[in-house]
Amino acid sequence: MPMSPHWPYPRWIAHRGAGKLAPENTLAAFRMGAEHGYRMFECDAKLSADGVVFLMHDATLERTTNGQGIGGDLPWQALSQLDAGSWHSRRFAGEALPTLEALARFCLANRYLLNIEIKPTPGTEAATGEAVARLAARLWARAEVPPLLTSFKPEALAAAQQAAPELPRGLLVDTLWEGWLEKALALDAVAVVANFALWDATTVAQVHGAGLKCLSYTVNDDWAAQHLLALGTDGIITDRVDLFSPA
Repeated sequence: MPMSPHWPYPRWIAHRGAGKLAPENTLAAFRMGAEHGYRMFECDAKLSADGVVFLMHDATLERTTNGQGIGGDLPWQALSQLDAGSWHSRRFAGEALPTLEALARFCLANRYLLNIEIKPTPGTEAATGEAVARLAARLWARAEVPPLLTSFKPEALAAAQQAAPELPRGLLVDTLWEGWLEKALALDAVAVVANFALWDATTVAQVHGAGLKCLSYTVNDDWAAQHLLALGTDGIITDRVDLFSPA
């Protein structure tokens, strides 16, 4: 296994920084999540046209910036000029898209932990997985706890595994497609990160029995959180940093 047997991550993870309270995947969001007591965050990482790893969820720019078109088609210089905050609220007008390196500096300075979802622009799965893993390995080279790399795209995780085998990986699944657990094991993953509705006693036992951890996204209701805690799952990714105390 690429890391020690103990699990170094907290149970509660703030989705895209602070859920819906701030513009997702911006430094303002991670600061807000931290203000609510969260010590681990999830983010989405993709590649600019000139190979800079930056944070954004969608392939296209329209929902979360004032730009248009596919983010990965633009160079970082153009992406860095976009307003990634006004869509959320006036309070965050002018907030910039951050690079993964900028978020790493924030997390490392404050001893926060990170789940980096590799979110490739379609067609760039292997290139994005490799670039994110190489950068993360360099940025966290001296860190006590490395970031957890996750993706829905096995090709991206395989490229990350090849580039930086020492970094822990998790397979994201939205459905239990045929061979999902076997694929996670083939990728030497340490966790399966599933749509929370997929977890029941059987699936938790399968994953734990294989020596992996069970994480859930995106859990925003108390009943769901209580159910997952009762099942013995290991991590909960939530938008509701205002509802759930990470303590």
